[in-house]
Amino acid sequence: MPERRRRIVICEDSAAYAAALKRFLEHDPAIEVVGVFATADELLPELGRIDPDLVTMDLEMPGIGGQMAIEQIMRDRPLPILVLSAYAGKGSERAAEALAAGALEAMPKTGLKLAEPENVWATALRSRVKRLASVQLKSRSKSGVAARRPPNRAIRSRATQVVGIGASTGGPPALLEVLRELPGEFEIPVLVVQHIAPGFTEGLVNWLDSRIDLPVRIARAGVVAERGVWFAADDAHLRLEDSMRLVLDSETQRGPHRPSLDVLFESLAVVAADRAVGAVLTGMGRDGAEGVQAIRSAGGLVIAQDEASSAVFGMPNAAIQSGADAVMSLAEVGPALRSLHAVTTT
Repeated sequence: MPERRRRIVICEDSAAYAAALKRFLEHDPAIEVVGVFATADELLPELGRIDPDLVTMDLEMPGIGGQMAIEQIMRDRPLPILVLSAYAGKGSERAAEALAAGALEAMPKTGLKLAEPENVWATALRSRVKRLASVQLKSRSKSGVAARRPPNRAIRSRATQVVGIGASTGGPPALLEVLRELPGEFEIPVLVVQHIAPGFTEGLVNWLDSRIDLPVRIARAGVVAERGVWFAADDAHLRLEDSMRLVLDSETQRGPHRPSLDVLFESLAVVAADRAVGAVLTGMGRDGAEGVQAIRSAGGLVIAQDEASSAVFGMPNAAIQSGADAVMSLAEVGPALRSLHAVTTT
């Protein structure tokens, strides 16, 4: 059976760049560019009629601009958005804001070699575009609207040494909602694996650090995991060792992801055993499924985000299949973590 053609819309105010991008994408016969718009103001009224699988979005455009357009699309008619912008470079908080608004991925224009559509890199990029275009997104509930049940007895005041959180597609806004529930005096270190394009972790970390009470940092090898949120660095597995020091591994390949949530969770199971708590949030794929089993076998506890509140239910569903102890709406995950009781190593 032939591959279904993915319908792509380009929103880009440079006519020359839009034309080059169209040629580049349509070099793959399974991609069809069904619309090119110079502004989001022109695009938004046409989305229902065109019904694309994915929109590529510039951030700096006349009119309402890419950021506001992403927010409106994700509120009114959620669909996959790939940000292509000169403002999406390494460390960009603009890109982090776009991802937090619901864009699935962001790439800098300078990294796209549109004049070389036949090399291996170009083929891989178009495959990535097709995969993003296949994602079925759900409407995002407004923060605070979802019912919040009190954490159950198995979670409330549970003795906890470390918390691990994993997310992929749709992760930045989910992480913001969870982490902003944790007070500045929350003593349990939180280690995070977020699958994200290389170069964007720094911007996401800086963006979150300015919006939550806890300090948010990129993990550094040998640092003791103390109070705060520690993100796995680009292209490096994050592990915890017995001394509560962080270990970065840029050599080991484990599945399709580096950093891998499986690697993090398995180290938490070894170090913290029944005092480890994991949370698996929205994302594509199955990363974390084996790590969930490791934490549970060690006596720890794992929370999975429910289907209704997940932008993509792949990772949480795999966690549930692996035996996650609790399934919660996104609005409930933060309060559940907040109710944990900090303990130190003995």
